[in-house]
Amino acid sequence: MWCYSEVKGSMNRSSASIANHPGLTTSEAPFIEQAKHDGRLYITQPYDLYSEENHQAWRKLYQRMLPRWERYANPHFLEGIGALCLDPNRVPRLEDVNRFLRPLTGFQAKAVSGYLPAFLFFDCLRNREFPTTITIRRSDKLDYLPEPDIFHDIAGHVPMHTDKHFAEALVRFGECAHTAAELVSGIRDPETQVHCLTSIIKAMARFFWFTIEFGLMRSTDGLKVYGSGLLSSFGEIAHAIEAPEVQRFPIQLEWAINQSFEIDHYQPLLFIVDSFDHLFSLVDQLEAWMKAGKLNNVAPGEPGVNEADLRSFLHAGPRGS
Repeated sequence: MWCYSEVKGSMNRSSASIANHPGLTTSEAPFIEQAKHDGRLYITQPYDLYSEENHQAWRKLYQRMLPRWERYANPHFLEGIGALCLDPNRVPRLEDVNRFLRPLTGFQAKAVSGYLPAFLFFDCLRNREFPTTITIRRSDKLDYLPEPDIFHDIAGHVPMHTDKHFAEALVRFGECAHTAAELVSGIRDPETQVHCLTSIIKAMARFFWFTIEFGLMRSTDGLKVYGSGLLSSFGEIAHAIEAPEVQRFPIQLEWAINQSFEIDHYQPLLFIVDSFDHLFSLVDQLEAWMKAGKLNNVAPGEPGVNEADLRSFLHAGPRGS
């Protein structure tokens, strides 16, 4: 395991100074609050700020998820976990993650201070960058996650980015955001423009939720999980596969984009794809429907679309930028 020992050595740098800092705990990190106050969306990972409690939280999360991954995760995810050489005992350095990830698909984790407006998030995917939260949940509240953390992003999302077919689907999805921005820029009536854009963003968010975050995939061993929201949840990953009350259906694009969802409980409805080639074809179909105006009036309901999301699309630069 040369990769593990190499990363482990780099993660132990400056460990003596960690205990002197308040840590990078979700919603309790002064570094993040200052970055938000300064308006800095993209940041560097101040690794020495992680406390021993932060590393303990990572260790607990990783140890309890490993047997669940082996049982419920799709094989592409398991291969990705191995390829990234994550240290099960220490919060990962993004530079080390990227050293293993970038040669495989060109993707890299990009540290952010928190929420990114929708267009900026999708544009990062187009550029093979994944916006990555650097804080981690409290070690005594592993099942309470008020917002994404580094375990969700790195252990839930990023292993999938090592798969070329999945990575291409993400890039293609990012291209759809540019298509949306170009389409609504040609609508002259402001009220109609906002209505159509709100509906398109809602449709894209729902598609992302039911695939990238909470998707299931067929395999020779039955249904497996590929959605990161499930892959980072100790309780819900098993519930998604085994609970009789969960409705599981082959994905239909017209259903997914019109289906609202709630984020504060286990998902009662999940969609199944056949493969990542199937997922890519669905993204192509999503863009085709967008161009045909079929996303301009999707069903009301969650998720909400805020002003920052709308502005990010309305002020988007040209596709080549």
